[in-house]
Amino acid sequence: MTSWPMLRPAPLATALWAAAALVGTTPALATDFPVTQTQRDTAQKVAQAGVPLSELAPNAPDSYTVKKGDTLWAISTIFLKTPWRWPELWGMNQDQIRNPHLIYPGQHLVLVKVDGRARLELAQAVSGPTGTVKLSPRARVEQLDDGGIPAIPLNLIEPFLNEAVVLDEDSLATAPRVAATQEGRVLLSRGDLAYVRGTLPHQGDYRVFRSAKPLRDPLTKEVLGYEAAYVGTMEFLRPGTPSDGKTLEVPATFRVKQVRQEVNTGDRLAPVPPRNFNSYVPHAPTQPIEGRVIAVYGEAVNAGQNQIVSINKGTQDGVERGHVLALWRTGQDARDTTGPGRPETIRLPDERHGRLFVFQSYRRVSYALILSVQQPVSAGDRFTQP
Repeated sequence: MTSWPMLRPAPLATALWAAAALVGTTPALATDFPVTQTQRDTAQKVAQAGVPLSELAPNAPDSYTVKKGDTLWAISTIFLKTPWRWPELWGMNQDQIRNPHLIYPGQHLVLVKVDGRARLELAQAVSGPTGTVKLSPRARVEQLDDGGIPAIPLNLIEPFLNEAVVLDEDSLATAPRVAATQEGRVLLSRGDLAYVRGTLPHQGDYRVFRSAKPLRDPLTKEVLGYEAAYVGTMEFLRPGTPSDGKTLEVPATFRVKQVRQEVNTGDRLAPVPPRNFNSYVPHAPTQPIEGRVIAVYGEAVNAGQNQIVSINKGTQDGVERGHVLALWRTGQDARDTTGPGRPETIRLPDERHGRLFVFQSYRRVSYALILSVQQPVSAGDRFTQP
């Protein structure tokens, strides 16, 4: 007689690598994830220990089945008060931290609590009496875009990886430029031809930018960089020919491919960089940090969840991709009328009301996604380490 198999949790790291061994290979690994040495050391030390029970969310479930659209951040938020401690909860080793795509929809996670600590493990079937079917975990050994869940919702930041560009200097002033348009048109849209002068590094697609605007520190007013206004993309059609002194220069010909706003003469070109589909590993800064929001990306004055802001800290300040930052609401002035004397004005303490996730860092400026927020975010708002 065949009986149903019993399920028991298997350590996540062990189960996944064991499954890969069954098919004679190992999971594909990314090579450039921004993981700090401290995070690597922490993950290696706690791979078996997990996190203290005090770090669990009050309503953390005993189990969870991964769904399509989940992210490591979202799942960790379900179980943890501080989701940036997710490597400890998952008990991931160094390689798994670099490649969080080892978790897939349909897998069943079990929260195991032992000796005052907790960790997430994959449910694994084990053999029972004779005739019981034995189930083993299966790791899908494919590319990073094979359906494994990412660390954060990449669809929210992918459009900005090519569009949001900060320059240390206004280098667009010397970049190739749209010198003339098809039939003398003032504005160009998708499919129209544009004629470009300047040095072209390659014959591929180019991003189109308008004059860069300075990004100023909200406190010191110092220019930290120049944000280029993204217009769209154009594809190279044919090269131009320089003037030889006898004939006039013929500019290179481009076709407008995509537009965020209509292309105009004077707009500048920059090569489209390779698409970056790498996951971003959420983690807290290893050192204390404090700064201000410079601006909301685009034309908006205030921002909410899933919008992009620029901040006044960059790589020279230790900010890196994947950093999770806390947003603070400035304490308001209040009148205390409860004392024996005249009413006094007091300042209420600042309150934390949201989280930022850094996805792009430049030397003195970074871009961050608003993961969660209770009140609108605007220029000058303060952030710190979480």
